[in-house]
Amino acid sequence: MSRRIGVFGIGLVCALVGAAGLSPRLSEAASAAELNRSGSAELSKLYTRVPKAKELAATAKGVLVFPSILKAGFMVGGLFGEGVLFKGGKPVAYYNTLAASYGYQVGAQKYGYAMFLMNDKALEYLDKSDGWEVGTGPSIVVLDQGAAGGLSTSTLRDDVYAFIFNQQGLMAGLGLQGTKITKIDK
Repeated sequence: MSRRIGVFGIGLVCALVGAAGLSPRLSEAASAAELNRSGSAELSKLYTRVPKAKELAATAKGVLVFPSILKAGFMVGGLFGEGVLFKGGKPVAYYNTLAASYGYQVGAQKYGYAMFLMNDKALEYLDKSDGWEVGTGPSIVVLDQGAAGGLSTSTLRDDVYAFIFNQQGLMAGLGLQGTKITKIDK
């Protein structure tokens, strides 16, 4: 048993060291100005790569952007990142995203995601829940560039559409299920 724990501990340390290599500022929290700047920049890049994302933003009640999420693990894993909510193109609130997982996993990865909150119900849930666990509450559809191409104003029926972008590193399994999003002060 102690050998298993030792191997587990070594693996976890390796994963976290690898993760630190992906983000040298892992321990520093971003300021509001940094989140505003990086959130806006990542949205602009997303709109260039996926024009449908820009169309979604035009009708969305708000866009929650997490420009940089760090995920790492070896059997036990976790992810963390901070984001900004834009309404009408202006930053109005800040959030963090956090998740823990257990299972067959190894590696470290950095990525970002944007959630397009399409109706008042989704926006209210984000504001009124004491930490929104993705997978409960409003329905979410995670899109890639191909799936986004099939969207039109007549097919938009879900509460939230999400795009994952800027993936770096190696880790199997990427999704938003089980991720908790909580409002923070900046």
